[in-house]
Amino acid sequence: MNTSINLEGKTAIVTGGSVGIGASIAVKLAEGGANVALNYRKHREEAEAILDKILHLGRKGLLIQADISNFADASKMVETVIGEFGKVDILVNNAGVNRDGVIWKMTEDQWDQVLDINLKGYFNYIRAVSPLFRDQQSGKIVNITSINGLRGKFGQSNYSASKAGIIGLTKSVAKELGKYGVNVNAVAPGLIETDMMKNADESVRTAALEEIVLKRIGQPEDVANLVAFLCSDLARHITGEVIKVDGGQYI
Repeated sequence: MNTSINLEGKTAIVTGGSVGIGASIAVKLAEGGANVALNYRKHREEAEAILDKILHLGRKGLLIQADISNFADASKMVETVIGEFGKVDILVNNAGVNRDGVIWKMTEDQWDQVLDINLKGYFNYIRAVSPLFRDQQSGKIVNITSINGLRGKFGQSNYSASKAGIIGLTKSVAKELGKYGVNVNAVAPGLIETDMMKNADESVRTAALEEIVLKRIGQPEDVANLVAFLCSDLARHITGEVIKVDGGQYI
């Protein structure tokens, strides 16, 4: 068995692939040999920059503007990717938002926005690719969740609930699609150095570093490396798992 991550000839969809963790995942999959389609909602310039990186690696790339919380948009994106590349082999559900607030102040809109994007959005894309994966008897699905979906987080009941829901979704879909040769796993990052984190109050970073055993803030590529592994044949006997990338923050 080849021990290198080889994604040659594969086609991947990465939601939220224009910035942060998603952008790093899109480039990492392209480095492994995959052609990559990514969606964006409002970060077009950033998405174009990631597309350029994919093309410079000698891979095919595709940008699609899509609202992942919209069921029809998800189906249309999958159909577009199939029309362009002829198939889909990999789905990485990554797009997400947070609208923080303590539960006694949280608005219905704050709750609905986070659940619609973070959880329903993942369902939309899994629903769109699962008949294809079932028919071709193969496929890889990786869902980005969070350690806060495992432990909860003060001021993030909506976010934590959505990320916990992703874990349940991952395990259920792994059971449903396993007999068709489809691997379904979740990756749970801790604190990662993204633009959102760079703009956070210093007290947030300090508190997180106190929790992190390795005493370093994670980088987007730390998550991307694991995702690429799970999308490869090296992980052919791994499914239904939730793997933390948190430097020991959860311990």
